[in-house]
This record gives sequence, structure tokens and C-alpha cells, in this order.
Amino acid sequence: MAEQGFPLHTPGWVAEFRAFIMRGNVVDLAVGVIVGAAFTSIVNSLVKDVFNPLLGLLIGGIDFSNLFITLKGPHLATLAEAQKAGAVTMNIGLFLNAVIQFVIVALVIFWVVKALTRLHVREDEQPKAPPAPTRTEELLEQIRDELAAKAPPAA
Repeated sequence: MAEQGFPLHTPGWVAEFRAFIMRGNVVDLAVGVIVGAAFTSIVNSLVKDVFNPLLGLLIGGIDFSNLFITLKGPHLATLAEAQKAGAVTMNIGLFLNAVIQFVIVALVIFWVVKALTRLHVREDEQPKAPPAPTRTEELLEQIRDELAAKAPPAA
């Protein structure tokens, strides 16, 4: 119908929605969520592939993931076997792994934020150019210069 010269009517909420989406803080939030998701995979890999093996080595190779209590069903050696057999288990080791992972992630985030804060402070410490004089200051300087030019020379 638009080809025949009839204007398309867009509802008023479409313009409001467009204005809402294009506001800077909404776009910043979207970028933050996307970067946060990417950062989460990096931190999870750091925890799983770097810190957990080191932590396991330090505590004698103990694997917390097989620390569980069977509440109902057969008592088997590993959690995977117990779950496969349909046993109801309380997975204490998986909870401990989650707590350890949280602490490590919190430490990594702390150090990243601390480093970024230091970079930001260093940028703020750079000398800034003095602000330009205001219109009032310029007029006062002109008046001072004119009065100095008209004043008789000091004897």
C-alpha cells in the first residue's frame, strides 16, 4: 500500500522504543553483558584448566567431585556410577568445587578491576591544559589593558 502513496502509520511506542534502545546507557549495558559472557568463559577456563589442577596438586590430588553421600539407592564408588544407577545423592564435592571456583573467580575479578583502576588513575594523573578563559575574564582583561594604556606614565 505504501507504493500507492499511502503513508504507513507507525505506532507511537515504536519511536519511544527506538529512543530507549539508542540511549547510551542501554547500549553500554548490552556491550557489558556480551563482554561479560565472553570473559566468563575465559575465567572458567582459567579456573578449570589452570587453578584447579594446581590446587589438586597442592592438596595431594584429592578430587572433590567424587565426595558424595548416598541418601537412597546403591552405595557405589563414584558419583557418576551412583547417578547412573539412579541413587539419590548429596553432592558435597561438587558444592565444594563450586565454592572454590567462586573464590578463585572473585579473586581474578578483584585483580582485574584493581589493574583497570590503576590504569584509569594513571590516565587521570596526566597534566591537563588550563581551561580557556570565560567571556567575562576576556572582557575584564580588555578593560584592564585599556585602563593601563590610558593611565599617565608613573614618574
